[in-house]
Amino acid sequence: MSDVAATRERVRIQKVEVLSDDWYVLRKTTFDYRRRDGSWQTLSRETYDRGNGAVILLYNRARRSVILTRQFRFPAFVNGHDGMLIEACAGLLDQDDAETCIRRETEEETGYRIDNVRKIFEAFMSPGSVTEKLFFFVGEYHARDKVGDGGGVAADGEELEVLELPLQQALAMVDCGDIADGKTIMLLQYAQLHRLLD
Repeated sequence: MSDVAATRERVRIQKVEVLSDDWYVLRKTTFDYRRRDGSWQTLSRETYDRGNGAVILLYNRARRSVILTRQFRFPAFVNGHDGMLIEACAGLLDQDDAETCIRRETEEETGYRIDNVRKIFEAFMSPGSVTEKLFFFVGEYHARDKVGDGGGVAADGEELEVLELPLQQALAMVDCGDIADGKTIMLLQYAQLHRLLD
C-alpha cells in the first residue's frame, strides 16, 4: 500500500464548506483523523487553494549575477512590512505544466526568453493552510535572451521592477533582511550551496 493510500485510510471527510471563492478558494473542512493509537479525533481546518506554482532563479555565470524582481505584496504590507518584496520570478501554473509556466512567467516578468531551464525540486511552502506546491527551477540567462522590458502583466495588477544583482550581494541582502521572500531565499541558498555560478 502506498503512503498516500495509507494516509487516506486515516482520514474521513465529514463536511466541506466554501467560505470564499473570490480571488482563490477558501474552504473549511471537518474531518475525522485516526491517531497512531487507533482512536479517531474530529478536526476542522481551513485551506486556501490557489493552485500550484513555479519559481525560477535566473543566473549568469560570466557576470556572477542573478535576476530578481521587486513588487508590492499586500499580505506582507498588512503584516508590518513596507510590502515591496524582492523575489525570484514566479507564477501560478494555471492550466500549464510547470516548465511551460515558468518560461511564460520569465518572459512576462523579466523580459528574458530562456532556452534551458532545469527543475531542481518541489516544495509545499505553507502546508498548514495553503494547498500550493511550488516547482523550483534554475536557468542561465545571457544578454541575447532579452526580448522585452518585463514588468509583468498590467491587466493583472502587476508592476514589477527587474533587478540584476551580483549573487553575493543578493545573499548579503538575505542576511540583512532586505530579501525576505522564502522561495527566493531557498533558491539563492541553492545557488550558493551547489556553486551554480562557478
